[in-house]
Formats: sequence, C-alpha cells, structure tokens
Amino acid sequence: MHGPPAPPDAGKLPENAAGLVDLAAAGSVRATARLLSRLETGGSGAAQISAAITGRTRAAAVWGLTGPPGVGKSTLTAALISDSRAAGRRVAVLAVDPSSPFSGGALLGDRVRMSEHVTDPGVFIRSMASRGHLGGLSPATPAAVDLMAAIGFDVVMVETVGVGQNEIDVLRLADTVVVVTAPGAGDGIQAAKAGILEIADVLVVNKADREGAAGTVRELKAMIALGRSGRQSVDRWRIPVLCTTATQGTGIPELVQQIRLHAEFGAATGLDRHRRRARSEIAIETLVLERLHRLLRSDAGRTRLAAAAAELADSAGDANVGAAALWRWLAAQPSGPTPSGEVSGRAPHLGQEFGQ
Repeated sequence: MHGPPAPPDAGKLPENAAGLVDLAAAGSVRATARLLSRLETGGSGAAQISAAITGRTRAAAVWGLTGPPGVGKSTLTAALISDSRAAGRRVAVLAVDPSSPFSGGALLGDRVRMSEHVTDPGVFIRSMASRGHLGGLSPATPAAVDLMAAIGFDVVMVETVGVGQNEIDVLRLADTVVVVTAPGAGDGIQAAKAGILEIADVLVVNKADREGAAGTVRELKAMIALGRSGRQSVDRWRIPVLCTTATQGTGIPELVQQIRLHAEFGAATGLDRHRRRARSEIAIETLVLERLHRLLRSDAGRTRLAAAAAELADSAGDANVGAAALWRWLAAQPSGPTPSGEVSGRAPHLGQEFGQ
C-alpha cells in the first residue's frame, strides 16, 4: 500500500537542471532556490537551465517597482503580495539589493523585509545582489524573471535599487513599471533629476499619511503635464499618480486596478508584445556582457588588461590602441558555454571598433 505522495521539498534534490525545473514547477522552494543560485553563478549551469525551460509557457505578469531609497518600496511590495495572494495568484519577488563591495552579497535580507509571507507556499521571495551592475539590476535578474515565469508563477515582481538614471533597465524588464516616491525632502524633484520619472507607467506617492503628500502629488502631476515624462507621448498612456499608505493597506486596490488597466492597454495597443521583445533583448544582451566580463576577469584577461594599461600609462599613448588590442584578443576566445558545458566556437570578428 502506497502512502501519500511526497511533498516537492522532500528528499535529495536532483543535480540535473531538468529535474530541478520539474520540482520547482511543482512548488519546491528548495529546487527554485537552487536554480536561482546556478543562474547567479552563470556559465554552463545557467545555460542548462535555459535549455531546460525552453518551450514552457510563460503567462506571468512582470511588475517592476523602483524609486529612491527610503520610500517604502518593500512595504508596498508586501502589500501587493497580499492582494495577489487573496486573488489566488502565485507570486515571485526578486528584490535586487545593493551589494557588499567585498563579498558581492546582498546587504538586505528578503525575510527581514517581507517576513509575513515567508511561510506561504504560494510566495517565493529572493534577494539578489546588484553586484554594482549599472542599471540597478543583477546580471542574473533577466534569467531569473524568465525562470519564475516558466515554472508557473502568475506574478513576478522585481523590486530594484532605484538609485538613478540607469534604472531604465527595469523598464526593459517589466510589463508595468511602478515608480514609488514619498512626501518630503523634495522627493519629486530628486526623482525628476534622476530620470526615473521617464520610466513610470504608474506613479505612487507612498506614506501618504505624512504631511506634504498632496503637494508631492501636485508636483508630479505638473511634471507629467509639462511633458517631463517623455514616455507619455510615445505610448499614449495617461500616467496616473496615486496615493498609498502601504503599512495600512490604503490605496493598494487602486494601485492594483491601475496595473490591470495598464495591462489591458498593453494588450490593446501591442505595447505588451513590445515589452516582451525588450525583455528578450535584455536577456541576450546581459549574457553577452556577462561573457565579456568573465573573460576580462579571467587571469589571461587581467594580464592583458594590465599590460595594455601599463603601456598606456608609461607612454602617454592612445587608450583606443590598447582597447583595440584587447578586442582582438576577446574575438579570438571561445564564444561561451553551451548547456553541455562545452564552448560553441569562436566569437565573431569585432571589426571596426575603436577605429582600428
């Protein structure tokens, strides 16, 4: 007589990517965490995961949350999780945190910020270190978003560092981008200076129970009216400005409604297809850049870079000459790992870079 089936997290995890993907799709938190660790490591392990999820349906809505530090993004994310879970949706959260300059690890813990959802089997939360990557996104984040969608999550939220103009990467990754600010300290003006208003689909003034919330709302609406949000004229989407107090759940239903309306707008206008293609573009671009970074960080790459730098410093020469020599060396290297762990031939000729 057979007993009930073992829960997905029981027993030893398989080593092969396909087995881990099957377990993750069945709800195994351990398998999901193992897959994400391999994506962050990169190389052939990440390539195996990409191959294992090829052909799987991706129906997840991808929401990006960004904004200046200290405006309550994580609290707002937790409130959105609660709303999605009440609707029966499975939710994955990728919280991209500042990295330690020494260890590369995330300084902020996901369980510290969203502890109320840790024991919910329908929620998976992972902190990912930004590792200093320009744009506020971890190099593994595009692959992680794709994985979460492929293993059946209904909503994938990406909460980013939110530190400046380079935050534009979150726009290329998400279906809907929520930019969060808060009253006081000129947050609206600082947001405009940083350029993050340019990526907003929905603007949120969180901590709206504080003094100055109405003024911040007026300021943001005025900036939109003056054309400070350039994407409004391109997409013809009227960017709403909402007030929330995430700690009390105030304004969350209205925020979810605007996200839903933006999704409907995207389906009607083709914006959703454009965003999916942009997500694919950033996934490919990230892999190419990561490959270049790996080569430059290798012993041979560091040696060649140091030699070129020494020659430039000693001769007061042209940096483009050293860069061109390094490009030629990069072009002669294997182009990258395949799922089998082998390399897939040589990189294409890099041609006319640096005028050489």
